[in-house]
Amino acid sequence: MERVYIGLGSNLSEPQRQLRSALTAMDKIPSSCLLRCSSFYSSTPIGPSGQPDYVNAVAELNTSLSPIELLDQLQSIEAAHGRERSVRWGARTLDLDILLFGERQIDDVRLQVPHPRMAERNFVLLPLAELEPQLQLPNGDPLQQLLQNCPQNRLNKI
Repeated sequence: MERVYIGLGSNLSEPQRQLRSALTAMDKIPSSCLLRCSSFYSSTPIGPSGQPDYVNAVAELNTSLSPIELLDQLQSIEAAHGRERSVRWGARTLDLDILLFGERQIDDVRLQVPHPRMAERNFVLLPLAELEPQLQLPNGDPLQQLLQNCPQNRLNKI
C-alpha cells in the first residue's frame, strides 16, 4: 500500500455536497482505503473570470493500485459527478487531482506527480499541511517552505 494525497475541488452544483459525495465514492475505490480528509476551504478561482468561488480539500488514502489505475478510478468519479473537460481551468462540478503518490515522481503523458502546479496553489498546500504538516515532497522540498513561498490567494476555512 502506498500513501496518496488527492486534491478535491468544485465550484458548481453545490460544491460542498460534491466533495462529500466524492469522498464517499473514493472510500469505495477497490484496493484502497480512504484515511482522512482536510477541512473544506473556500478559494478564489484560477482561470477564466466570472466563476464562482471553489471549495477545496485534500484527502489521504492508501492504495495498492498503480498510479494510472487510481487516475482511472478518480476520473470515473469525476464523470459520475458531471465533470466536463471543455474549458481549461474553467468552472467544474468536481476536480480530483493526484498530488502525491508515495515517494514516486511520475512524468507520464496522462499523469505528473507531484502535481506540477501544487507549489503555486495555497488551496492545495494549506489543506495538505493540515493533514501532514512535516511532509517533504519526493524531491526533498519541505511542505512548510512551499507554503511560505506560495502566492497568497484568498482562502477561508469553511
